[in-house]
Amino acid sequence: MSDKLLISRRAFTAGAVVLGLGRESARAQGFAGLGVKGSGFADVRPGKIFSFPEDHGPHPDYRIEWWYVTANLADSAGTAYGAQWTLFRQAMQPGVQLEGWANQQIWMGHAAVTRADTHRYSETFARGGVGQAGVEAKPFHAWIDAWQMRGGAELRDDTIAPLELNASGADFGYALRLDADRPLVLQGDAGYSRKSERGQASYYFSQPYYKASGSISIDDRTVEVTGQAWMDREWSSQPLASDQTGWDWFSLHLNSGEKLMLYRLRQQDGHNDLFGNWIEPSGRSIEIASPDNSITPTVSTDIKGRKVPTGWSIVIPAHGLRIETTPLNANSWMGTSFPYWEGPISFRGSHSGVGYQELTGY
Repeated sequence: MSDKLLISRRAFTAGAVVLGLGRESARAQGFAGLGVKGSGFADVRPGKIFSFPEDHGPHPDYRIEWWYVTANLADSAGTAYGAQWTLFRQAMQPGVQLEGWANQQIWMGHAAVTRADTHRYSETFARGGVGQAGVEAKPFHAWIDAWQMRGGAELRDDTIAPLELNASGADFGYALRLDADRPLVLQGDAGYSRKSERGQASYYFSQPYYKASGSISIDDRTVEVTGQAWMDREWSSQPLASDQTGWDWFSLHLNSGEKLMLYRLRQQDGHNDLFGNWIEPSGRSIEIASPDNSITPTVSTDIKGRKVPTGWSIVIPAHGLRIETTPLNANSWMGTSFPYWEGPISFRGSHSGVGYQELTGY
């Protein structure tokens, strides 16, 4: 394996894994190489019928995939926290899955906790085929090393709940239980999520209704926390176009009961593609597709020589939403193999609430 191997977040971040590419090559292809053509891998097409529990598990015919949880939490004194747990899978090449160290899957985990005065994160990698990392659909179990997301015998396939979630780094850790009383939500058009007008897309569903409880430890001090959490599940073979340089992504819990997933994909020519879904309290998901919608940066933060837009104005006229976002900690920088910003936010205006934002390619 080349010394130039880069593995990033979602980051989709999240990132994903960039294989056999130098850092500058990856940047030239779009954030984290997600704009690299996925020749030989399966295509994402409209009309997929999702099936659970099967779609809780991995899809090795596709190049890139992730299991992504973010949580907005508070302790008994009202102190706010954020927690992130992410597992990424990327295939180095298409074809029949090989055994042992010859397996072509690379796995990456990101974990973080955030408080107003600190942001802690950790990153870990594993090779597929040898038990270091993986996902099982039934009973549901996702892991990388000691980091776990696990469902027990009582887990419902339509809610992917309850789950036990844990991760730790050198100076932080958390253990959470996630419960949900409403089914999964398909994003985009019935789970087909467009990423450009040129055909790039992913399969995408979420569980935005988790109620979270458990504990967070920072510097050996543990506090009990409760709050809301959101899981994103996404897979693709080429989720970005080659000229897209990054995204600004939001998952919002409105105090009025609605949820909102929204993202802006940036292109080299300055054009931005805006996509999202408005999710009613009943779980009905409505794709947002109006040119009147806008996501506009309002506040920037200097982080490690980068100017990162950490405050935003979001306008969705069809739903009467005009809000301004504020980060819990403007320095929620993930200094991982391919760095990005990810952290909890609050917002106010026509609606109020909390959520998470992810900013890549800066």
